[in-house]
Amino acid sequence: MHDLARTLRRLPPSCGPVRLIAVDGHAGSGKTTFAGRLATALGGAPVLHLDDIASHDELFAWTPRLANQVIEPLRRGENASYAPYDWTSRRFGPPRTLPAAPVVLVEGVGAGRRALRPFLARLLWMELPDEEAWARGRSRDGAEQSEFWAGWVAAERRHFAADPSRPFADLLVRQCDEGYQVLPGPDGTVGSDQDLTQGDGPSAVW
Repeated sequence: MHDLARTLRRLPPSCGPVRLIAVDGHAGSGKTTFAGRLATALGGAPVLHLDDIASHDELFAWTPRLANQVIEPLRRGENASYAPYDWTSRRFGPPRTLPAAPVVLVEGVGAGRRALRPFLARLLWMELPDEEAWARGRSRDGAEQSEFWAGWVAAERRHFAADPSRPFADLLVRQCDEGYQVLPGPDGTVGSDQDLTQGDGPSAVW
């Protein structure tokens, strides 16, 4: 993980002074856990969880809110301020600050969407098949969330059919028994300065 963090720190800024790193993948694929560990390896990098940006009424139609509250301030070199959504009370809460740090992580389904990619330094995709990821998510959330999951899966299918992320990923991340395996992504834009093997096999386990 520390090798990957060192690689990301060396990237040129992509959103004002910020290196914005997206962690995308299917719901239940382990994005939040991976992003948390990567943030720690980066010395406490800020993490924006897209669950705080989305809402029941806008599971995926949150691009304008993300742009206004987060992307534009970071482009100006300013701290962002966004209102996190409370999934229990179904309302947006008090503002929360997202610092314009050298590296900022944004994790969640749709983090690598078309509108966001121009501002990303790297797009990472959690490599877990959709049905397996959704099964993990359902198991995690319990039977009381079964109705929500039924609607979510349909919405996620529609989103990725219209605006896929994986084909544009710079890196694919697979969770192992210990650590993570990081592979070059389908986009193929990771250069030799990334300390990653460009062959078919795994580059490293972090």
